[in-house]
Amino acid sequence: MTGPAPLRARLDEAMDERGAWPARAPWLREAVAALPRDVFAPDRLLRWDGRAYVPVDRQSDPDGWARELYGEQDAAAVTQVTDGPASSSLSAQGVVVDMLDSLLLEPGHRVWDIGTGQGWNAALAAWRAGPGRVVSTEIDGVLASFARERLAAAGMRVDVVVADATVTVPDSPVDRLIATYAVERVPWSWVGAVRPGGRLVVPWGRLGHVALTVADDGRSASGWVQGLARFMGDRAAGPAPVGGHAGYAAVRGTAAPEVKRVVDRDPAPLAADWNLRFALRVAVPDAVVVTGTDEDGVLAWVHDGHRSWAALSAGGDGTATMYQGGPRRIGDELLHAWAQWEELGRPGPYEYGMTVRPDGQFVWLNDPVHGPRWHAGGTAAAGTPPR
Repeated sequence: MTGPAPLRARLDEAMDERGAWPARAPWLREAVAALPRDVFAPDRLLRWDGRAYVPVDRQSDPDGWARELYGEQDAAAVTQVTDGPASSSLSAQGVVVDMLDSLLLEPGHRVWDIGTGQGWNAALAAWRAGPGRVVSTEIDGVLASFARERLAAAGMRVDVVVADATVTVPDSPVDRLIATYAVERVPWSWVGAVRPGGRLVVPWGRLGHVALTVADDGRSASGWVQGLARFMGDRAAGPAPVGGHAGYAAVRGTAAPEVKRVVDRDPAPLAADWNLRFALRVAVPDAVVVTGTDEDGVLAWVHDGHRSWAALSAGGDGTATMYQGGPRRIGDELLHAWAQWEELGRPGPYEYGMTVRPDGQFVWLNDPVHGPRWHAGGTAAAGTPPR
């Protein structure tokens, strides 16, 4: 293989076969062909080898470098690691296309792109909206400088601003807003920056993205979950809870369980059922769930990133032993949310939506007015409505 072109063509065909090129937005396939991902990729990418991120250099390993970019339509290419975790990436091509499709972007729209990274998302938006119609905000000055160079080399007129997007907004209202990193709470300043009738596409909670339309009176924004993917978090919000079993171990420490009981639950769905995982994320938003296996089945470890934890160990007979500790009984919260999800008919992620108001935000099921709702981005008990 010489260069990324063969893998790029293969990925294009794979997306076509899966129906991942949106029929309502044929411009996206044209834009990706005109502005391929590799044009915005740095010469050094980073690959996780199971223990650490290792460099993949374009000069010394051109084929490996190309595979990082085009090997899978649902895989991000890590471009920066800061103090251990990945801190910037070129988002997966399938995810980028899906989010831009959700944006309902038209020529002439004024767009605010949040989280410039390497500039690829801003370039695709500018290809559609037009020259000078996209302003992109990046908190990292080094990334912003790199993106400016790549955008200029590609002939794309995008205004890249170094700022914290949660406190610095464009001077005039925009028609569309798209963020490329996850937030627990959609900042009201973002909604205020979009004109009434305009649209925001925002990753929420590192699990997926929502598309919100600003109400005619500008006092709220509401819309549906549009897609599922893991996103990096907001740097300005501080580090996310440590993932994996290490995060659980850090929260639990050497503490002995304060509560131990047998529960009538097999933990296996926590590992395999993503509809359940999404519902639990909605109902207990700060719960981090990690799973593993032993001879009796699935093990699950749960923590809130602070002091509360729970562990479920399968008994091999459809039950589990649950251990808990800390000021909250987060295991009980999780089981309550699980039972509630079953009572609601086991809904999938695309049956949920979100409403954002100046005083907070909530996730709802099926209907924003009459459906069940949950506080989003807080620590309210599972199922508590924000009335």
